[in-house]
Amino acid sequence: MAPTAGHQLLVILDFGSQYTQLIARRVRELNVYCEIHPFDVPIEKLRELNPKAMIFSGGPASLTRETSPRISSELIELGIPILGICYGMQMISELTGGAVVNARRREYGRAPLHIDNDADLFAGMPTDTFDVWMSHGDKVDSLPEGFTILASTGNAPHAAIGNPGRKLYGLQFHPEVSHTTNGTKLLSNFLYNICGYEGDWTPKRFVEEAVQRIRQQVGDTDHVLLGLSGGVDSSVAAVLISKAIGDRLLCVFVDNGLLRKDEVRQVEDTLGAAMHLNMVTVPAGDRFLNELKGITEPEQKRKVIGRVFIEVFEDAAQTHGPLDWLAQGTIYPDVIESVSTRGPSATIKSHHNVGGLPDRMKMKLLEPLRELFKDEVRAVGRELGIEEHILMRHPFPGPGLGVRILGEVTAEQVRLLQEADAIYMDELEKSGWYQKTSQSFTVLLPVRAVGVMGDERTYEQVAAIRAVITNDFMTADWAPLPHDLLSKISTRIINEVRGINRVVYDISSKPPATIEWE
Repeated sequence: MAPTAGHQLLVILDFGSQYTQLIARRVRELNVYCEIHPFDVPIEKLRELNPKAMIFSGGPASLTRETSPRISSELIELGIPILGICYGMQMISELTGGAVVNARRREYGRAPLHIDNDADLFAGMPTDTFDVWMSHGDKVDSLPEGFTILASTGNAPHAAIGNPGRKLYGLQFHPEVSHTTNGTKLLSNFLYNICGYEGDWTPKRFVEEAVQRIRQQVGDTDHVLLGLSGGVDSSVAAVLISKAIGDRLLCVFVDNGLLRKDEVRQVEDTLGAAMHLNMVTVPAGDRFLNELKGITEPEQKRKVIGRVFIEVFEDAAQTHGPLDWLAQGTIYPDVIESVSTRGPSATIKSHHNVGGLPDRMKMKLLEPLRELFKDEVRAVGRELGIEEHILMRHPFPGPGLGVRILGEVTAEQVRLLQEADAIYMDELEKSGWYQKTSQSFTVLLPVRAVGVMGDERTYEQVAAIRAVITNDFMTADWAPLPHDLLSKISTRIINEVRGINRVVYDISSKPPATIEWE
């Protein structure tokens, strides 16, 4: 049973836009199942997929250059509705006889759009003028035969065009970004009024179908192994698989000694006990710390932690076997991340901490979340009854605190960081800023600073706290935490964590910095 079985599919052809995944997320939010494929996907593959409609994404190239990505006019002749966005609109225009030229004036940012035709795409808009987000250097200079102007801006007379008879539409602006007012309404009009989708992609239906699909894949007697991290993806995958096959799922939670304070107890309570998972905790902190002695280089630390994790995980699998399947919390961005607009990539990145395990352990791979975005994973988790604090947890690196302790990792350094980070998270939670930020954490620096406590001189370590706001984690801005909150966090850490006498706040954005320090 394929993931899309019974669902009306929309295909997004990717021409390299930074917003392609955002288009897909907006479509999914409107309860329509969609998939992203590279622009040069063979037409035979598209016919096999049998989409009800397509969206052509934007892209950084210019159709005025011969080397720019292009598609065959056969796609236009498939007879299904197509919406072109930015570069995608220009592609539709070129394929149907219009002219695309370099714009005298490039346009980036907000622009007021005026609706010229309030039918089809623009039906039911609350106003006839609203702001849209432009990002283009070319423009459609003359319309193809059969197309009319639907909306315009001062700099783009062909800001929205359409051929209702052929159900071909183009937008020079980006409806998928939040800067475009009424963008969701516009996409909804395309999906429901023009294409006739039923809106059958919901968390409830996904759970029902995934449970059935897992049972068919695994059968009546096979057993499944899952490495549980306590993060969103592995937690949702675990509860979903458990719902399908019960105790034939074994969840192995490796305590590598590099977890957050009280994390082992929290995972055992909220997932093992409350969600009734068949779960085994493997205490391996001493083993990891022994292997990390003397190592300070970040990449070497990652390799050591990854190697030891695999060894511990394999030992647990042999102890509790035989096991037939390895389950992973792979999600859709993992699958499409390395697909290039220059053609399908031959490789997909290794997923999570257990990347590479299937070949070594001779197990079949089970990835029940591989067609979901992160926000959809959370929605499925809510449908399964998983506690909100698990679903909304900030990302935590696979190597854990090992890459948040700069320099050598020791038991004492882990203790200091656990205590400081717990205070930071507590104050963020109480102030409401945890929910406002995308990722927040503490880093222990390998430097000491002079301080004064009471009448005594101290010479202790420095902790750096970080909080970022981001939509996609590809770029990120530092969060403007209030000064009084920063003061409270600093005071508590210095007063309560013996060994730290200075706290600094990281105000670096990504790029040029990365989110994690190592």
